[in-house]
Amino acid sequence: MGSLNKMNFITRLSALCLRKSKMQQRHQSSRRPAVPLGSRILADPSKVFEHNMWDHMQWSQEEEENAKEKAAENSLVKVQWEDQDKYEREASKYWNEFYKTHKNNFFKDRNWLFLEFPEILPEKRREELKREERSSEHKKINSTNSFSHKNEMFEEGEKYWKKNYGGGSTSVQGYVYNKKQAKSLTDNPQGENCGEELGRLESFPGSDATHRILEVGCGAGNSVFPILKVLCNTPGTFLYCCDFASGAVELVKSHSSYNSAWCSAFVHDVCDDALPYPFPDEILDVILLVFVLSTIHPDRMQGVVNRLAKLLKPGGMLLFRDYGRYDTAQLRFKKGHCLSENFYVRGDGTRVYFFTKDEVWNMFNLAGLTEVQNLVDRRLQVNRKKKVKMQRVWIQSKFQKPLLLSLNNPEETTKRHPYR
Repeated sequence: MGSLNKMNFITRLSALCLRKSKMQQRHQSSRRPAVPLGSRILADPSKVFEHNMWDHMQWSQEEEENAKEKAAENSLVKVQWEDQDKYEREASKYWNEFYKTHKNNFFKDRNWLFLEFPEILPEKRREELKREERSSEHKKINSTNSFSHKNEMFEEGEKYWKKNYGGGSTSVQGYVYNKKQAKSLTDNPQGENCGEELGRLESFPGSDATHRILEVGCGAGNSVFPILKVLCNTPGTFLYCCDFASGAVELVKSHSSYNSAWCSAFVHDVCDDALPYPFPDEILDVILLVFVLSTIHPDRMQGVVNRLAKLLKPGGMLLFRDYGRYDTAQLRFKKGHCLSENFYVRGDGTRVYFFTKDEVWNMFNLAGLTEVQNLVDRRLQVNRKKKVKMQRVWIQSKFQKPLLLSLNNPEETTKRHPYR
């Protein structure tokens, strides 16, 4: 898929968002606006304190320059090398202390995940949710004569997905291929022995699943449990989640909604390439990397992304969201907290990096993944009680593992991917 097609798609969605932004219903709704990245546009600055968040904010050149100056100023004094080494060596200790103090009360559940990242679910389940949404919105229209903006946006996103990834696709051995690829696989005599090979391989958690998800850096489960609410009604799906803070993993396992039938939580340091995962490489359909990569030293990020890419099936998706350059959180740091350029340590010893979308693209591209989405999410967050405005910047991206291997050598693909 060319970058031009992606830009056209984003432009169409943005235009659709803007057309609906004048509707009265938008201001009365308490639900999160439609994707991508919301559609609550601040058209009248005098109404800035009517909502907690405004989407698609555009910065002036002056605002951009002021942000750069603040970041340069708070980066003048660096943390001493011996302390930097301590923060690296004892990173898990600081995060364990964080979860011991806050438990599961610090972060809110990410109920927006399926809006921004519908790829988390199998395509069949996405279709079911869309039908449920359509039925629900139809009832609302009959009773209130309202317009379902969210449903229209979801359908637009589904058309985009089918056109570029799912059009004319079929499933072979649990993988999505177009019809030409599928024929080359089904015509392959080696494929007849896949079931026998599967029986000879060692079982692992989720080995019987056909759709597998891994959340890296699960924390106290703020993504895990919104996902599990849907997975428990989605046969054939399985969720892995890991964190290098053992205290966080214990919080997940002790939660009343945790069920080993659908989920496996484990302690894992993604920076340690020697540590094995509790499942084979190239079996994951989705990897969720949300506000995690920023906690890792910049020198180690590429190795982490490279390793995660090996876990994906051909066609698998890596879904990413993290802090963007000149976010309010970066500009608020005082002198003496900067570890290196755009990398800081908080007062509790945890660390954070602030990305540009070009840096994100470079990392995932070097890992052999292809861009599906790579956006800068600029929002205005307000504290209506204190009348405070905060410019928030995040990066939201989707990268896919190419299917080139199956195109070039389907026999090798069948040998290497026996899991359904």
